[in-house]
Amino acid sequence: MAETLVLIPGLACTSRLFEPQIAALSKERSIVLMDHTQDDSIPGIAARLLREAPERFALAGLSMGGYVAMEVMRQAPERVTRLALLDTSARPDTPEASQDRKRLIALAEAGRFEEIHAALWPRLVHPDHRGDRDLQDILFGMMRETGAEAYIRQQRAIMARPDSRPSLSGIEIPTLVLVGEGDAITPPEIAREMAEMIEWASLVVIPEAGHMSTLEQPERVNQALQLWLNRN
Repeated sequence: MAETLVLIPGLACTSRLFEPQIAALSKERSIVLMDHTQDDSIPGIAARLLREAPERFALAGLSMGGYVAMEVMRQAPERVTRLALLDTSARPDTPEASQDRKRLIALAEAGRFEEIHAALWPRLVHPDHRGDRDLQDILFGMMRETGAEAYIRQQRAIMARPDSRPSLSGIEIPTLVLVGEGDAITPPEIAREMAEMIEWASLVVIPEAGHMSTLEQPERVNQALQLWLNRN
């Protein structure tokens, strides 16, 4: 049996974020979905993952999941056999981004959690997918399942995340850096920056996808992940 694949979802996302990938890849390997809702710091989430994961595993994270994956590489790099960073960034939060997160936290704390989805939706997907009601229902459903309290913990963890760029050059395992070509949150130039800092990285830009590439273009993402998992 191939190595276990540990998946870390993004902010306010659940296993549904990776549903197409789980269906395609679970025939050859065990897949574990990481719970990133209980801790209020990126190091805390990574520590929980390391307590619960197998001794050795492949690791993939999207957006917030990528922040956690890079923290896992700082805490226990010897346990990770290969790394995939999807629609994410190694940079710390900017002051502007943190201010926006505080605004969204305030909405959640005021009982206006469902307003957040409408505010975020146009930036989450490629412009061609903004009219996709099925996709919108999936994303809204994941946010509802996450709930306001966990969402607030996640946002605070994201705001306090460190700058991961100084540690990228120390990653010496097969690494996939993947991004939607229309990602407005962590655009392709951010992905390219990461790929250039990691010696064994390959960069894949997914056409007609935004920040939710795994759901917007599942077949293309599945193909990239399969190549990464088979890479020596």
